[in-house]
Amino acid sequence: MNLNLKPRVLHWARERVGLDAATLAKKVGGGVTAERVEEWEKTGKLTFTQAKRLAHVTHAPEGFLYLAEPPDDRLPIPDFRTVGDAPVRRPSPDLLDTVFMMQRRQAWMRDFLIEEGEPPMPFVGSATLDSQPEQVAADVRKTLGFVEGWAKEENTWTEALMHLRQRIEAAGVLIVVNGIVGNNVYRKLDPDEFRGFVLCDAYAPLVFINGADFKAAQMFTFAHELAHLWIGQDGVSNFDAMQPPPDRVEQWCNAVAAEFLVPEREVRECWSAAQRAEEPYQFLAARFKVSSLVAARRALDLGLASRNEFFDFYRSYQEDERRKQARSSTGGNFWNTQHVRVGQRFGAAVVRAAKEGRLLYREAYQLTGLYGNTFDRFAETLGFRMG
Repeated sequence: MNLNLKPRVLHWARERVGLDAATLAKKVGGGVTAERVEEWEKTGKLTFTQAKRLAHVTHAPEGFLYLAEPPDDRLPIPDFRTVGDAPVRRPSPDLLDTVFMMQRRQAWMRDFLIEEGEPPMPFVGSATLDSQPEQVAADVRKTLGFVEGWAKEENTWTEALMHLRQRIEAAGVLIVVNGIVGNNVYRKLDPDEFRGFVLCDAYAPLVFINGADFKAAQMFTFAHELAHLWIGQDGVSNFDAMQPPPDRVEQWCNAVAAEFLVPEREVRECWSAAQRAEEPYQFLAARFKVSSLVAARRALDLGLASRNEFFDFYRSYQEDERRKQARSSTGGNFWNTQHVRVGQRFGAAVVRAAKEGRLLYREAYQLTGLYGNTFDRFAETLGFRMG
């Protein structure tokens, strides 16, 4: 069956995934050549089978290819991403699909919690951009049940990161950490495109952390997105070399995050000792149980390190992390991974609703991305017996 679609829509489908004609032709397969792809984008003529393959390869809903005009690929929430001082290119299908997926989860969870009679979270939107970052950071600690200097009690910064994630979830925030779209290992999220995003809601606030980012940077992203919740501001964020973009919201959130993780007063008190150490940033990292990357970034913010010193360290750190990632295995416990990809609090709510007959299993599968026996096994890891 031959189709006659709009050439500009076919061009949009290819461009949205950043593929040239030759690469797209190879992915579509079936004998399609680069010349044939270029012909599509001039005439709009292709077969029904080719259109289905094109939609699949470009992660576009099939119906979109039949539109008269390309759809507007805009994020449904504020976009704070920049590279240098310039806004980044339009969002990728991977980012868009992830945001839409999280919005569906949040909407379901909000209705579930209201039905359960749960009260709204008082901290969401409790601050403004005129609030002092030091005071907000103190309120964040209090809400999470932390005291000042809490991280010193942790053995390592990775343990502190896990503890922080658990406390945030216990406070009522839906936490998702994932480096791919759902469970699709062929659709990896690009940390250069975004580090994380937040969806504010008084009942079901949600924080998404790009799990493909360096773990060393994830703690700062967690704290940054918490600050977004405190001012009730949705948004997608990235940090170019850990630096805040020229935006008041992002700069304020960064200031709160930095004060929450590495308080200025304590840094200044111990900076002399840090300078005497062989590795000053590692000294701060050990004291505050953050990564040396976050410690270096804080020293720069406070004028204790020069930009040249910071960027020399940052480039070296990136190279070391890439080497570590290349050496590390890509495995891991599947069920532990689902606990952070789905979130234990959200997962438990969906499982309970399905078990009680308040949610169709088909809908539970779609919300979690887990199907059949895999969903049942996931439920068991959360303490539920299905069937």
